[in-house]
Amino acid sequence: MSFMTKLHRAWDRNNSLVCVGLDPDLDKLPECVRHEPKPIFAFNRALIDATRDLVCCYKPQIAYYAAFGAEDELAMTIDYLSQTCPDIPVILDAKRGDIGSTAAMYAREAFVRYGADAVTVNPYMGTDNLKSFLDYSERGVVILCRTSNPSSAELQELVAGDRQIYQYVAEYAATRWNYNHNVMLVVGATFPEELGRIRQQCPEIPFLVPGIGAQGGDVAKVLENGQTADGKGLVINSSRGIIYAGKGPDFAAAARRAATALRDEINRHRREATR
Repeated sequence: MSFMTKLHRAWDRNNSLVCVGLDPDLDKLPECVRHEPKPIFAFNRALIDATRDLVCCYKPQIAYYAAFGAEDELAMTIDYLSQTCPDIPVILDAKRGDIGSTAAMYAREAFVRYGADAVTVNPYMGTDNLKSFLDYSERGVVILCRTSNPSSAELQELVAGDRQIYQYVAEYAATRWNYNHNVMLVVGATFPEELGRIRQQCPEIPFLVPGIGAQGGDVAKVLENGQTADGKGLVINSSRGIIYAGKGPDFAAAARRAATALRDEINRHRREATR
C-alpha cells in the first residue's frame, strides 16, 4: 500500500489528524523504563500501544536515536509499528539533503534500511537532491517549505522576483516535483497566514504541521487556514506534549489522554464534511 493511500485511510479510520512524534531523549525517559535492556524501544512500544487508535501517523526523529547510538531501537520501533499497526504510516524525520549517489543512499537508508513510509527532506539543493527520494513512487517525500522555527524567515521569507522563497518551494511541490503524486510539505503551525497561502497554491497536497504545543501554534488557526475542502489534508504533529505528558509508571496512559485531547480539539475545528 502506498504512503498516500495509507495516510488517507488512517485519516478516515481513526477520524484523526494527529501525528505523534517519537522523539525519545534518554535523559527524560520515565524511571520505569530506564533500566530496560532497550529503554528507548520500551518507551516507544508503550506509547504506540496507548495511542495507535488515535493517530494518523507516527514520526520518529532520527537524531534522538543516532545521538545515543540507538539506531537499532529506531529499527525495532518501525518494525513494531509495521507489525502492530501496519495501516498507520511512519514518517522518518531525517531532513536529508544531498545530490547524486549520496542522495540515493539517504533514500535507501530511509526506505530500505528502516522501512519508513515517508521521509522529510531539505529542498535547498533543488531537484537533483529530491529526485532519488521522489522516484520511490510508493513512498512519501515530505519537503521542508515554511518551517516553524523563529529564524526560518531569514531565508524562507526572502523575496525573489514577485514572491518569497517558501512560495517557490510550494509551487515546485505542486508541479515539477510531484510527478509521482507522493509529495507532502512541512508547514509550521506558528505561521498560519503563510500556511493559508501555501494551501491556496497546493489545494490537495498534505501538510505535515509541527509547532503545536510547546512552540505555541494555534489549532484553530491551523485548521482555518490549512485543511482541505474535505476537512483533511493535515498531519498535525505533537511530540513533547504527548510523549512526556506523564513522568511516572502511568506515562503511557497520560500520553493517551494528551493524544485524545489533541485529536478532539482538532476535530472541533474540522469542516462538517468529516462528521
